[in-house]
Amino acid sequence: MNLMHTAHVPAGDGPFPTILALHGWGANAHDLLGLAPLLHGGQALVLAPQGPVAFDVGGGMPGYGWFPITGGAPPSPEEFERGRDALLAFLDAAEKHYPVDRRKIVVMGFSQGGVMAYDLVLRDPERFCGLVAMSSWYPDLVGQAIQKQDAHANFPVLVMHGTEDPMIPVARAQESRDALLALDMALAYHEYEMGHEIRPEALRDLLVWLEEKCLTTIMLA
Repeated sequence: MNLMHTAHVPAGDGPFPTILALHGWGANAHDLLGLAPLLHGGQALVLAPQGPVAFDVGGGMPGYGWFPITGGAPPSPEEFERGRDALLAFLDAAEKHYPVDRRKIVVMGFSQGGVMAYDLVLRDPERFCGLVAMSSWYPDLVGQAIQKQDAHANFPVLVMHGTEDPMIPVARAQESRDALLALDMALAYHEYEMGHEIRPEALRDLLVWLEEKCLTTIMLA
């Protein structure tokens, strides 16, 4: 497979509801895997790929991302496309290598990983059953490329953001909310008194939403 990754594979033959978990800037493939025992009672297949952009986060420690950060400027379309292509190739290979239930694939991203989640799902909503964006934003680069589709209507989306986020202001999440509503998506939007993080109350809402909107829903083939 093209990206280093971590995986939580439930016992049994599957196929299993699957969560593609995309970390934020400076993190790695281990960052979100700790949530796996909680998601769907540990019975979801959780795949956490590592971004292809490597850099030094200090002290010689490596961090990873999906596209280079450009000091507040929009991401380079070429760099963004490379990150998207790497994720699509990873998902194609994962569906062959792991017991993925292709009717129940949720893309869950934190911060920069949420940007990639927006892009993957909104371009091809029929491939997925849900989208989660945590402490993230919906960039113009994605919005300008997305054409409204029938499959966007009533598609389950969860957006969670901290009102005290020092890295991505909550106004960016509110802009994301408005863009998603314009696509007629079935949006659940929550703000919390927290920073750039996932607090227990946000995690509880995530677990409930996954069960009610995606993982236990009978999807048509």
